[in-house]
Amino acid sequence: MTPQTVPADSLPDPDEPDRDATDRDEPDRDDHEPDRAAEVRDGLHAVRRRVEAACARAGRDPAEVTLVVVTKTCPASDVRILAGLGVGDVGENRDQEAAAKRDACADLPLRWHFIGRLQSNKARGVAGYADLVHSVDRSSLVPALGRGAREAGRVLGCLVQVSLDGDPARGGVPIRDLPALAAAVAAEPGLELHGLMAVAPLGVDGEVAFLPLPRLRDLLLAEHPSASLISAGMSGDLEAAVRHGATHLRVGTAVLGARPRLG
Repeated sequence: MTPQTVPADSLPDPDEPDRDATDRDEPDRDDHEPDRAAEVRDGLHAVRRRVEAACARAGRDPAEVTLVVVTKTCPASDVRILAGLGVGDVGENRDQEAAAKRDACADLPLRWHFIGRLQSNKARGVAGYADLVHSVDRSSLVPALGRGAREAGRVLGCLVQVSLDGDPARGGVPIRDLPALAAAVAAEPGLELHGLMAVAPLGVDGEVAFLPLPRLRDLLLAEHPSASLISAGMSGDLEAAVRHGATHLRVGTAVLGARPRLG
């Protein structure tokens, strides 16, 4: 039986990629990016509506409340989507990830908030790029942050993180030590004390957990007139935080959805 000859021009070109395989292995990015942008837009819209409703119930102006969208473990492309939707404040909790993401988005007019537990050996680096550090919870951080800010030629805003239940595992200075730590921050060249931060204890309703915050802010304001900010409230308890005077809300999942892991 004579073999059938296949025309040369019908043979696959070894230099031409297998289009079907390429389409299976690498989905068209343009088909997915609009979906992600819509997801982020819808999440942001829903959170903004929640903040507006909470402010209305509390008799507050929504302009008094800054939404810090927490972008930890999310890619820089999400930050760009947020900026395009008018978000001006983003939060990170790991130094290495935050520094790289900020560099990748250096062209965007954003304020970068460091909200995670801060290690002393990372404080100097964080001071070089963060606009506001929310988690100053012990005196050993103060000289390192001040040195980093001075070396970078900038003034770094700081919030003292206070523990609402005295549990050291979750960070935060005990309430009894708040005045001394606040004074140390205020006295350090290169740093400015802007207020306090708190996280609701596990299993405690925000309406109960955040009750002390206005009193603690008044305690700071008596000695430090610039310490007017309260950072409190996340996806699950932002309404309670607004009710008890929060000026900054740290919201991630409610805006961005379940976070991918970057490793």
